[in-house]
Amino acid sequence: MKFYDCKTAPSPRRVRIFIAEKNIELETIEIDLANREQLGAAFKAINPDCTVPVLELDDGTRLTEVFAICQYLDDAFPEPPLMGTGDVERALVTMWNTKIEHQGLAAIGDYFRNLAKGMKGRALTGPDDYEQIPELVDRGRRRLKNFMVKMERHLNECEYVVGDVFTIADISLLVAIDFAAWSKLTIADEMVNLRRWYELVSLRSGAQV
Repeated sequence: MKFYDCKTAPSPRRVRIFIAEKNIELETIEIDLANREQLGAAFKAINPDCTVPVLELDDGTRLTEVFAICQYLDDAFPEPPLMGTGDVERALVTMWNTKIEHQGLAAIGDYFRNLAKGMKGRALTGPDDYEQIPELVDRGRRRLKNFMVKMERHLNECEYVVGDVFTIADISLLVAIDFAAWSKLTIADEMVNLRRWYELVSLRSGAQV
């Protein structure tokens, strides 16, 4: 298998942490997003959506979405399970991971991609160019604040995002929080539950990739 990565991007980092937690050895190919290698003909032939991560299987099948890649790897390398065990827990993991993607990561993406000078004309990932929308910067900031309030309340009831087990939902939230901090949006001091959770998961060896 081959894993197409970019060390500076949040989406492939989610998969890198997943791979590290499972101690999987994969051939890794770095794609230079800063110099827009993803838009070149060579990478477009691998993923027409021009995004990373991509997992290329031994039979040539290519998986291009974080959750799909992690789902495949969890089935192929079942220990430790990171997508939940049992029908209810798996459903809860999927539910919370989706909330984190739509309400957290998407909010930070709105904020960062519509603010950063380097994203001018590239406000959305993919093969097509889109101009920045300044109004989405403030909306993204407010969405992120509301999302953090939600997670602060939720983590008052459990050690990890889904009960007492570390899953892909924790990986997604960790990457969201780190991406937000990189964009100078940090956890408020009064959010003791979210801060406790963040300190806990940040100690994991997988979090260092």
